[in-house]
Amino acid sequence: MLAKLHAKLGDFWWYSLMLFCACRAADLLNAFVGLWLVPKYVGTEELGAVMPLTQFANFLAIPVAAFANTFRNELTRLSISKEFGKLKTLMRGVFAATAVFLFIAIIVARFVLPAFLERIRIVEGSLGLVIIAASFVSAVAPIYSNALQALKKFKAQSLLSIVGAPVRLIAMLITMPFRAITGYFIGQAATPAFSIVASVFALRKELSVKAEPYWNKTTFRKFSALFALFVLMAGSGGFLGLVESTIIRQRLPDLDSAGYYMATRFSEIATYLYSAMIFAFFPFAAELAKNGMEHAKLILKSTGVNITFCLSIALVFCFISKPILAFLPHGDKYSSYWWAIPWLIVITGISSLHGFYTTAEIAAGRFGFLKWAMPLDLSYPALLLLATGHGYLVGTIPATLTDFLTTHNIYSLETILWWMTAITIIKALACLGAMTSAKLRTSACINDIRQT
Repeated sequence: MLAKLHAKLGDFWWYSLMLFCACRAADLLNAFVGLWLVPKYVGTEELGAVMPLTQFANFLAIPVAAFANTFRNELTRLSISKEFGKLKTLMRGVFAATAVFLFIAIIVARFVLPAFLERIRIVEGSLGLVIIAASFVSAVAPIYSNALQALKKFKAQSLLSIVGAPVRLIAMLITMPFRAITGYFIGQAATPAFSIVASVFALRKELSVKAEPYWNKTTFRKFSALFALFVLMAGSGGFLGLVESTIIRQRLPDLDSAGYYMATRFSEIATYLYSAMIFAFFPFAAELAKNGMEHAKLILKSTGVNITFCLSIALVFCFISKPILAFLPHGDKYSSYWWAIPWLIVITGISSLHGFYTTAEIAAGRFGFLKWAMPLDLSYPALLLLATGHGYLVGTIPATLTDFLTTHNIYSLETILWWMTAITIIKALACLGAMTSAKLRTSACINDIRQT
């Protein structure tokens, strides 16, 4: 029966379904961590700092994350062509580069992190090293998961997803009673650390071969340019997330930022299907590009399925958000933020179009979308800083603008969510416009060939 279902669905949808089921089993434990364990140990005065701290950690690890993305296509190519000796050499080189970036990150954090912790109202002397460790382990892990992805070892990845959640839970249960936020980041590092070790075991056959020469002048030039593109892309997106989460923590009351954190624990349900689909999506999109086929239909079908899923979840949470929040630790404080859950779920669903589109373009080796994606990623946080920090600009910007921003209560969580909705819709429209433009160019080329 399963074989018939596999044949009917096709490889992409079958493996997406398999990964979805595996990840959802793991999310039962992750939900316990995010919805019960964290609010139990982390007080309201610090809970809202969890997300900006996570974004800061991710920002430090951008160079390593860019390396992982840089070599994802090459990992796929080497895996498909069974060049495992070169694959082994490539992965060694990535880890050597990671050590260099780790050293640089420690130096940067030494000067930047204390001021950042002060801005988000956290006093924790030992937190810096834990954040750096968590961010770099999390950034390195995708290098191995990309290898599993390229080899289409979806069963192994599903098993890692299921087992990784208990590892995280155990680490948090041991450490969070002593210092909640520090224990949280130790738990965040535990899962990717386990994933790295387990992935090495899953890849032992492929990596047991003798290393073969890979790096040369041509290869170095090619991937230096590609790495620079990924740093720009990850840097602009990381800056957006860091500014957005820091503004919510710094310029809203403690309770608002904590309520936002609780709402995001539920809204992350909207990413469950997307995360499973996107893992299977990349190698299939890469194959379409390799064969010279368009991937617009795959993008739109994938986005349509995901948005339908998100809208269904949002509708359910319109009715159950408030009683569920009230049931959780300190729920009497957070239940009034129930309305943010379905709103954030809808935002997440719309944003999936941008995720599928950019993933397909990267799989095809095209980066033209950066011409419009980067300006959007940089202008949005700049507008947020202007809108929420206008008090610092009194006398510099027109008084009428200051009065308008003050009158419209720009320091509210609701207003921030409107900003998020606007930028998400703009990005989705940009993706649709880019796909339409590409289709028109392709049609024009075909017509020219036919006329010739």
